[in-house]
Amino acid sequence: MDKFINKTKVRYTILLFLFLATVFNYADRATLSVVAPFMSKELGFDPEMMGLAFSSFGISYVIMQIPGGWLLDKYGSRLVYGVALIGWSVVTMFQGTIYLFAAPLMALIVLRLLMGAIEAPAFPANSRLSVQWFPNKERGFVTSVYQAAQYISLGIITPLMTIILYTWSWHYVFYYIGAIGIVLGVFWLMYVQDPFRHKRINQQEIDYIKEGGGEPLLGIKEEKQKYTFSQIKQVCVNRMMIGVYIGQFCVTSITWFFLTWFPTYLYQAKGMSILKVGLVASIPAIAGFAGGLIGGMFSDYLLRKGYSLTYARKLPIICGMLLSCVIVTANYSGSEVVVVAAMSIAFFAKGFGNLGWCVLSDTSPKEVLGVAGGVFNMCGNLASIVTPLVIGYILSTTQSFDYAILYVGSMGLIGLVSYVFIVGPLDRIKIRPVAIA
Repeated sequence: MDKFINKTKVRYTILLFLFLATVFNYADRATLSVVAPFMSKELGFDPEMMGLAFSSFGISYVIMQIPGGWLLDKYGSRLVYGVALIGWSVVTMFQGTIYLFAAPLMALIVLRLLMGAIEAPAFPANSRLSVQWFPNKERGFVTSVYQAAQYISLGIITPLMTIILYTWSWHYVFYYIGAIGIVLGVFWLMYVQDPFRHKRINQQEIDYIKEGGGEPLLGIKEEKQKYTFSQIKQVCVNRMMIGVYIGQFCVTSITWFFLTWFPTYLYQAKGMSILKVGLVASIPAIAGFAGGLIGGMFSDYLLRKGYSLTYARKLPIICGMLLSCVIVTANYSGSEVVVVAAMSIAFFAKGFGNLGWCVLSDTSPKEVLGVAGGVFNMCGNLASIVTPLVIGYILSTTQSFDYAILYVGSMGLIGLVSYVFIVGPLDRIKIRPVAIA
């Protein structure tokens, strides 16, 4: 490693941008969950209507995954991600104006659909940039950092949103969070670049990334190849990837409970004030952040110690999914302490095992990382449609969160079964390109 002693460390600045962009990616998604109790009361939305509003984001988000991945492969992560960040932040601001429309629910649904479509390339771009900027031995940590951003968003931005809500009104939550995202998007476009185009990186850092299994030259037009649908199908539809897709759906189901119905659960089912909701909601998020970082570092540690890629990635995932089932204990206690502890342990476990994107980076062909990431994210985020609708239906039918919590807890068990019995050994998929004439 001596020959890399003078390498630059631009990749860590890129990681900071990935982290911040993902924080506000999730903050914009979570705005509606924070304001839901007040918005629904003011505008007359019942639980099923709110469930539809929550899930509308996921509908367009899922539909646009493959087109979003194609845009990344064609135009690169820097441009697509930066423009998307500004775009979805503008849409977030407009959600604060729905009370001005004759049909506010329809306006909200349209805006959530638009936001979901614009956000679609974000996580495939995170995965693509991690392959471009980091060697294999650092990628578990990198994935855990940008995955952990969702917990920081919930843990820090959610209390900020409740303070804005308490001080002014629900409209201003959308205005302020959206405005911050626009500013961040401008800075992204000013600084973020591919490794071979970045002015501050030196050749030693590029060599370090490349020799460690990264792809710093990904995106050079001369190296691009043409791939047919049948070849892309080989990447996306095989036993290993199907198992990974199922696991990601389960992990994302847990995430979307916290992103949508969790504040309402604390406010209505547990009778907490809105300010207390902001504080309490941050506790599981902080636990999830810790779990995410520890899980990624633990996976990389196993890899450095000589364990196989399969063992190093799957062990944290399986353990995390098993432990996440503890969320169901919240149904059997009226104690706020027990409920928050159960939620925190479950979210810690979910973070610890949230290495799906890392698995994707380790197994997908570099030539179609955008499309592969789009398919992966599409399958995982079917949960963003299903989870809000299922919970909304359960609440309307039973007037209780008990079965909703049971549904969320069952996702950990299903994900565990998928990784144990379906995924099998992890290995990079290879396809044969058709050279452009």
